[in-house]
Amino acid sequence: MRTATHAWPGGRPPTAPRTLARPPAPVLPRKHDWHAVPRELAVLLAGVVVYFGVRGLTHRDPATALHNAQRVRDAERTIGIGVEDPVQSSVVWSDQLVAVANWVYIWGHWPVIVATLLWLVLSHRPVYLHTRDAMVLSGAAGMLVFALFPLAPPRLAGIGLVDTVTEQSSAYRVLQPPAFVNQYAAMPSLHVGWDLLIGIAIVTAAARWWVRLVGAVLPLVMAWSVVATANHFVLDVVAGVLLVLVSLAVVVRLRGRRKGASP
Repeated sequence: MRTATHAWPGGRPPTAPRTLARPPAPVLPRKHDWHAVPRELAVLLAGVVVYFGVRGLTHRDPATALHNAQRVRDAERTIGIGVEDPVQSSVVWSDQLVAVANWVYIWGHWPVIVATLLWLVLSHRPVYLHTRDAMVLSGAAGMLVFALFPLAPPRLAGIGLVDTVTEQSSAYRVLQPPAFVNQYAAMPSLHVGWDLLIGIAIVTAAARWWVRLVGAVLPLVMAWSVVATANHFVLDVVAGVLLVLVSLAVVVRLRGRRKGASP
């Protein structure tokens, strides 16, 4: 028996209207947070002033600083990392290598730090906040060590190493005026520590591989420079690296807890 069917015009049921595929929304350029720049610059400038001011007012007893330098040198020999002499010897024979070491020490620190922080605050604010807070924390801890453990750098320790930066460059005295610099605040090396922090930020935030490579190489080159120019012992470098890594870990954990996320 034939069952009754509903009659449709044209003999076929109507099909669902076809929806046209919408083109993907255009990717808008990232908006830079220019309003945050003056505020963050003021915060960082205040931190720099406090850092250099306290550093310049810390204990300046040369006898204690020289004694501590000998202690550091003895400890390095015991551990087997006292390589300041051969590292500088591999550089001072060539004026070009000395110029490179000086250039890295002078221009690879504060100019790179300021430029990177400006880039981060404009385009990568979460990375900027971690970097800024870790700098503040490690700087505060560093000033405490400066005051409690004055240390003459190798160039002032009377061990026969040459102060290549002071002898062959005047730009350093422009970037770090002598009135604000404590010559006996070598431990820890924030030159290397903060360059490591900036390198981590660059590797984390950069999209291009060659920029990430620059961030990875930056602290290594600075570590070579501070030893080659006789501005830090190897143990100063180790202390600076450990201080910054611990500070960054503390900052990341605290910010993770504040947001209710797993660190």
